Amino acid sequence: SAVLSSGTPGVGKTTLGKELASRAGLVYVNVGDLAKEGELYEGFDEEYECPILDEDRVIDELEDKMNEGGVIIDYHGCDFFPERWFHIVFVLRTENSVLYDRLESRGYKGKKLQDNIQCEIFQTLYEEAMSSYREEIVHQLPSNTPEDLERNLDQIMQWIEQWMKDNN
Repeated sequence: SAVLSSGTPGVGKTTLGKELASRAGLVYVNVGDLAKEGELYEGFDEEYECPILDEDRVIDELEDKMNEGGVIIDYHGCDFFPERWFHIVFVLRTENSVLYDRLESRGYKGKKLQDNIQCEIFQTLYEEAMSSYREEIVHQLPSNTPEDLERNLDQIMQWIEQWMKDNN
């Protein structure tokens, strides 16, 4: 099975992904880190002061791992991954005021901070997920508090266990 954890930066994808991987025995892959290690970039975005992901190279890099299964992928975007890769897609959502504080404490400011908050307000990544995957496998989860994290982990573990039952 393979799981995609998506959502605006700062919603808690990494915390959830790592914890889920250890509970479910999945391999955790942070696409941002993978790109950094392999320098999977195609240029630099001056406006956002960050490198531009080379999506084709990321897919090549992950293909074998995804075929083996048992992977959780963590990335804010999701529309460039092959649809066949994922059995469950979840998009974490955080209230704007909470997200603002999280991003500010990460050193986001100005346009980068505003655009990420806008992205959350307009549900950009949820809509991207809904248009990229079958609706029934896309789940939206609130991610504001430590209690939310626990609830989400329990919920996702249930989905994974159910999926294993149905597909073995």
